[in-house]
Amino acid sequence: MFKQILSKLPRKSSKGSERGGSDSSENHVVYSKSGNPPDLDVGHNHGNNDPLIGLNVSPDEDLAFFYNERLPVFKDVPNSEKPNLFVKKLGLCCVVFDFTNPTKHIKEKDIKRHALVEMVDYVTSANAKFSEAVIVEVVKMIYLNLFRTLSPQPRDINFVDGLEVEDDEPLMDPAWPHLQIVYELFLRFVASHELDAKVAKRYINRSFILKLLDLFDSEDPREREYLKMTLHRVYGKFMVHRSFIRKAINNIFYGVIFETDKHNGIAELLEILGSVINGFALPLKDEHKLFLVRALIPLHKPKSLAMYHQQLSYCIAQFVEKDCKLADTIIRGLLKYWPITNSSKEVMFLGELEEILEATQPPEFQRCVVPLFRRIAICLNSPHFQVAERALFLWNNSHIQTLIKHSRKVILPIILPSLEKNVRSHWSQAVHTLTSNVRKIFYDLDHNLFNQCLQEFEEYESKQDEVTMRREATWKQLEELAANNTVLSEHVLVQ
Repeated sequence: MFKQILSKLPRKSSKGSERGGSDSSENHVVYSKSGNPPDLDVGHNHGNNDPLIGLNVSPDEDLAFFYNERLPVFKDVPNSEKPNLFVKKLGLCCVVFDFTNPTKHIKEKDIKRHALVEMVDYVTSANAKFSEAVIVEVVKMIYLNLFRTLSPQPRDINFVDGLEVEDDEPLMDPAWPHLQIVYELFLRFVASHELDAKVAKRYINRSFILKLLDLFDSEDPREREYLKMTLHRVYGKFMVHRSFIRKAINNIFYGVIFETDKHNGIAELLEILGSVINGFALPLKDEHKLFLVRALIPLHKPKSLAMYHQQLSYCIAQFVEKDCKLADTIIRGLLKYWPITNSSKEVMFLGELEEILEATQPPEFQRCVVPLFRRIAICLNSPHFQVAERALFLWNNSHIQTLIKHSRKVILPIILPSLEKNVRSHWSQAVHTLTSNVRKIFYDLDHNLFNQCLQEFEEYESKQDEVTMRREATWKQLEELAANNTVLSEHVLVQ
């Protein structure tokens, strides 16, 4: 009875703690008796309430004690002992160092780096299934080394012409020399044919995946590139997690669209989705169409579109190639988010629009032709020459020319006024030349229709001239009345 009570009391701290270790989470790495980091669901022992054991690693004497045992290299031990040595090296690499101070723990960091490089080679050449115990240790090491809070680093603010300009140079993580090897190890571990996905899915679980996705907001592009490759491997390896990964990525997109307006890893996530969308089975599920309408199309809204537009445009094009009936939905979505005052975004939209129209069939084109060419007509008259040029370049595409040819009776009355205004008054000679070429295309296509539309435009302009003259006359009368009233008022005041 007394033994049972005493056994539940907390034990005395270890010698390492007595030598200067503290209870602060900043000074030690903490993991449970089962070898799992806190909050890591390992799929068993859920009812176990054993207290966590702290392993102090920050003080110099503790590190020296921890790294005192020199582990052999893999080539010096028999194959039967390699899994145990692998586990020991994983435990050695669970120590996380502070890389902001390059002069601290130089020897220990080098030992850890060599151990990581060895384990990468071992995982690549392993010819036996990874046991559940080994999987637990790998996940624990990955958890402790990679999953951390990404705090934004201060950036230098420069002043150009009196305006603040933020430094656009990417910020590099000082710990990357070690992080890169950890990512490489995890990437090869997930890609290994010796990893049993049915066992590993209990440890590489939803909580793990969410923490992995959080790292995509890293400012270091090298880390995001490794995260992209790693998550793609996880998506391919664990079919049970695929739907969850897509939903979790959706949630990141929603945060960018409706809250933050910026995320460092959107381009990488879209690259992954581009490959995923390419593998969608036909006919497309409603879930996938909702993803297009609710996430991908609204991603055109944020100001940071330039950071990921190429990848987003590829994903959109994949949907049109999968199901051409979606072209009308996508084009109307683009028109909904069309930029009004941002010329660089407008050029990007026109480029993406051309890609979509290349895969659009006549029935879908005819459903959206009126709102589409009303917007194109506005672009043709843009004072920004790049916007006007990009809109006129649409006629250089043979497929788009064919679509326009079949709908010319609807399109020409909409855009002819813009073409005529460009020919008469646009300041850019390049735009003037391109506009003349487009006018000639329409004239050669159907000169009767062209002349009819031109006559209607000239009649409309003459009416507008009459309206303008009447308006000016009315304003002149009002000004005269106002002047007379002013003279009369002054006369009354003098009397």
